[in-house]
Amino acid sequence: MADTRSDVLITVDALADRMAGPDGLVLLDISDDLETAPLERPVIPGAVAVSLASDISGPATKEGGRRPLPDPAVLQETLRGFGIHPESMVVVYDNASGAQAGRAWWTLRWAGHANVRLLDGGLAAWTAAGRDTVHETAHAPGGGTITVSPGGMPVIEADDAARIAREGALLDARGKTAYEGDTEKPATGHIPGAICAGAKDALGPDGGFKSTEDLQAMFKALGVDGSQPAGVYCGSGNAASFELAGIYAAGLEAPLYVGSWSAWTGDPDRPVAQGPERG
Repeated sequence: MADTRSDVLITVDALADRMAGPDGLVLLDISDDLETAPLERPVIPGAVAVSLASDISGPATKEGGRRPLPDPAVLQETLRGFGIHPESMVVVYDNASGAQAGRAWWTLRWAGHANVRLLDGGLAAWTAAGRDTVHETAHAPGGGTITVSPGGMPVIEADDAARIAREGALLDARGKTAYEGDTEKPATGHIPGAICAGAKDALGPDGGFKSTEDLQAMFKALGVDGSQPAGVYCGSGNAASFELAGIYAAGLEAPLYVGSWSAWTGDPDRPVAQGPERG
């Protein structure tokens, strides 16, 4: 059964209501790399600080890219440390573009935990609504009992991405500048045949996702309509995960090329296209 918007996203008001209700909510504040950039900003009360680099991703490799999938056993231990149980509702957010939270949302679903929501509009929407913030994250409670079962979200590898780019719709979620590349830098540009579809294009003027109808129209126009192979990639899998949240919120689906551009360019024999054309 296809997802609905409420299966993927949660509004500020809905989150506030949930926080005022019974226990069972796990709130995660996602940053890209807490080891190199410690958290020094307000957070939503009760949120646990999470580092995408060390908590949600595996170690970077040439073949797997900058943010590869984590080892399932390691991820399970981490998620249990956050206090996540099989019945827990998990809500993720960030204070950036949404890409970090999007990747956390996608990874939890990949790990078999479908009861996870992405805060629509992130911390910016929370503060714009006048909701309270605090300056200290919550202590990770531990004691979780979640079991990680990989395979909850579809993934593709480099050869699959190349085939989809030729035969279907491979979306590049990075944006125009990264897509076109720089002629003086050979390892920039895009996978030949990919379509420029920046993740930010899925957002409305308020910073939240566009309406379900607008998302459906946009992604179907890009070729994600079920009639042909489709997939999404970006630089290291983060922006693509965020774009996939929009795709799933629209009731559509597509796989993620997890390694994305950082893995694609790890092999110097793989072709690269530059400029505005698909190539």
